[in-house]
Amino acid sequence: MNKEWGDFLEEGFGAALDSSHVVHFGHPEAELRAALSGDDLCSDLSHRGLIAVQGPDADQFLQGQLTCDIRRATHTHSLLGAFCTPKGRALACFRLFRRDDVLYLELPHTLVEPVLTRLRKYLLRAKAILKDASGSLVRFGMAGPNAETLLTGLFGAIPETVNGAVHTTGDWPGITVIRAPGTPPRFELHGSLLEMQAIWKTLERKAIFTGAEPWRLLDILAGIPTIYPETAEAFVPQMLNLQWLDGISFQKGCYTGQEVVARAHYLGKLKRRMYLARVDSPNPPRPGDPLFSPQAGANQSAGRLVDAARHPEGGYTVLAAALIDCAEQGVLQLGDANGPMLKLEPLPYGFE
Repeated sequence: MNKEWGDFLEEGFGAALDSSHVVHFGHPEAELRAALSGDDLCSDLSHRGLIAVQGPDADQFLQGQLTCDIRRATHTHSLLGAFCTPKGRALACFRLFRRDDVLYLELPHTLVEPVLTRLRKYLLRAKAILKDASGSLVRFGMAGPNAETLLTGLFGAIPETVNGAVHTTGDWPGITVIRAPGTPPRFELHGSLLEMQAIWKTLERKAIFTGAEPWRLLDILAGIPTIYPETAEAFVPQMLNLQWLDGISFQKGCYTGQEVVARAHYLGKLKRRMYLARVDSPNPPRPGDPLFSPQAGANQSAGRLVDAARHPEGGYTVLAAALIDCAEQGVLQLGDANGPMLKLEPLPYGFE
């Protein structure tokens, strides 16, 4: 977390800070309710880090490492995607966006260093520089029924399509605005410290300030997967529905893990996919927690949790990568045969 940004939020707005992010602004329950109650909210996104890739070979290098097609990451369009092992297992999911002559990968702060280390092993003679840029840009999200109107009033123009990007000029220059998937309308803002501080102050009486949890809930409800250290190498990209989120290109050519990902697409039948569900559990569910189903084979796992967050109406909202037959024709339970049942809910996108 940018220290000056953290001090600004703590001293001026009462933020309760963890080592890398804002936990809340003094009212965690009200902040969580704001995500679904029709209020406008601004969520600090310091729990997400940034990897910057720059240089003459930056595009070519990333094209050979990531599941998405880097050629489609323009100044007006961002992409979701994954970075995989040679066996096609996702080490990280990210948002890729372009700002000036730099490509940025936005991913959980806890994964920045391990992903950087792994990517650098493939650099060889490529003329590209990779670095942790988490402190160089401040970022927060805005969501709510009035988010479009408020941001249009500030910047004059905002992205009209999901994953679209705008780079502001005029009174608020140098802010990258990205439209995130989901309902209500959501936007990510990335910019330098002073400009982002000024925008945050401008929005003080127009939105509820929140920590990371409400935004995580909105990501889950939008069906956006996140890989954490606990789930690195647990899933192939198709288990995370990335093919339906425009996060996998099957035409771009070779990249690390491509053979396995392509084989599953062209030759195999998908046996697992990601589902949205609610669950009432006495203990907070966590990414990587196992799932049980009586319909699964004796030596077969029914699946694992991808992500989880508290729901303001009680219980938890989760994303679960599970066997399709068990999810759609059977029962899924958290943990074991005595665990609570998952109640599936529709995702905002289809499976075709």
